Amino acid sequence: MKTPKILKSILLGLAILLALVIYAYGFQVTKVNLEETREPRRQMQLTRILRALVRPDIFTYEKEEFTVSLPIYTPCSAEAEALPEPIADSPYMVMSPTCADPSTEVTVEGFNFEPNTTGPLNFIPPSGVSLQMGTITTDNDGHFVATVKLPKRPDTVAQEIRAITRRNVGGPMFSKNAKDTWEKIIETVFLALLATTFGVAIAIPISFVAARNIMTPITSPFTSIAISILLIPVGIVAGGFVAGKLHTLADLMTGSIWGALAGVIGTPVLMWFIFRWAVPPIEDEPPTRFERIARPIAIFFTSLLGILFLYLVSSLAIQFGKALIVPLGGLGFLGKFIASLGDILMTLIPVVTALAGAGVLGGFAGRVGQWVVEHSSHSANRITNLVLGGLAGAALFAIIGAGINWLYQIDNAWTTFGIPAIVGAIGGVILAGFLSRTATLPIGFFIYSLTRTLLNGMRSIESLVMVIIFAVWVGIGPFAGVLALALHTIASNAKLYSEQVEGIMAGPLEAITATGANRLQTIIYAVIPQIVPPYISYTMYRWDINVRMSTIIGFAGGGGIGFLLQQNINLLNYRAASTQMLAIAIVVASMDYLSSKLREKAI
Repeated sequence: MKTPKILKSILLGLAILLALVIYAYGFQVTKVNLEETREPRRQMQLTRILRALVRPDIFTYEKEEFTVSLPIYTPCSAEAEALPEPIADSPYMVMSPTCADPSTEVTVEGFNFEPNTTGPLNFIPPSGVSLQMGTITTDNDGHFVATVKLPKRPDTVAQEIRAITRRNVGGPMFSKNAKDTWEKIIETVFLALLATTFGVAIAIPISFVAARNIMTPITSPFTSIAISILLIPVGIVAGGFVAGKLHTLADLMTGSIWGALAGVIGTPVLMWFIFRWAVPPIEDEPPTRFERIARPIAIFFTSLLGILFLYLVSSLAIQFGKALIVPLGGLGFLGKFIASLGDILMTLIPVVTALAGAGVLGGFAGRVGQWVVEHSSHSANRITNLVLGGLAGAALFAIIGAGINWLYQIDNAWTTFGIPAIVGAIGGVILAGFLSRTATLPIGFFIYSLTRTLLNGMRSIESLVMVIIFAVWVGIGPFAGVLALALHTIASNAKLYSEQVEGIMAGPLEAITATGANRLQTIIYAVIPQIVPPYISYTMYRWDINVRMSTIIGFAGGGGIGFLLQQNINLLNYRAASTQMLAIAIVVASMDYLSSKLREKAI
């Protein structure tokens, strides 16, 4: 049934009326008031700011100062008539009338001054303290006329009206503001570069976990998931413990230079020989039972040697970098950079080792769970799942309770550990009871959803807010800005990268999977070749974004040129602020041009 034309007209009229009401309320909420723009005071302020902004404080000149004094009497006395006549060829001033009472308006006229100069017009009492009465501006002939009021400083002796003008001498030089702007804009560019580098390095691996087409097919039996929940925390603790012991050993070895060098040289050699025995390139005969047992142990021992080697390298880098700072002089930042790299490596080793321990035990748990499902009866598997479900649920909820206790400082073991553990155990048993022996859970989809939720939460917090937190942690300055922008880069680029992974062609993925390749091989040979160009493009674009964002986070203590810009705006120094705005515009335009050229080369 067609809608009558009259009804359509009525609906259209109502829609227009609703739109008008919405925009009218919007004007009310946003307090749109054009009358404010017509006020002379606001127009005068706007004109002053605009004129200052188009005259950036970039160049300065050496100044030559000229001072011209005019003796006067206030109030009038007989001595006023005896004042000397001015010299006609030199700069001089005359006052009309030649003497006057205090608080009287007089006209001061100057002749033979420097053309087109400005300066203060001061009253100088016998005490010598200058009192500014006004400002003078000379014309092309060096002439000026100013009407001023004499201050209430009566005296029987002669006092002075003094004009001070300055003229530029020599060629232009960069002003202090221009030099400060140059230093801060360089700081801004490298702040954005480091933030982009750190953020992208973490966002790339996260993007695969946040891709639906990569994670959704991943399923796992309940038995494997339950064992993984129990063993992953054990792996984290074990990894951290091993890293701590190896760190202590590395400190002992680096106590002497010979021990450090022996460790750095000998450790990789020993690793190479052990690894070649444990993983031979070609085997003429099947491995013996002893070799099957010893080879995993040898690989584990090689991993420990690798961690020790990294600790030795990081410790030597710190010592070597600090030792280079003073001898290098102006290039001492290179030594500091080497020491910082060693410090970063030493900080990351225990974290990576703990995650590696969790990954190893998690993978082992998956294989054990699969073996239990395949080699146990239905009743035995059900009992196993009930037990594992209860233990895993209790462990998971107890960990969550520990996190809540750390955040809110409840400090009640029964509330934060006991109750969550009981609830988790009951939930795990109920879930295990409902699942069949062959049932699998979409663990990949769960990880994907959790990762996407965390990324969305991080992206919703602007870097301007993040930098406030980091400024408390590491202090006000560019380092806080690097951390804030890096965190925002992780959240934004991980989402963009994951969407590119989700948009890849399915053909290569299916072809590689059909050959029997595992998930890692599938990602390397089917996914990565398709996503390299967009990843490069998004990375370059993110650097451009971070350059622009770094100018804003300086307002909250994030360093860079934003800090200088905020300072000048607060001081109403708009000419200096104009210099920073010009520098930002030049850098952003240059970054846009550079990134477009790099994208053309890379894609």
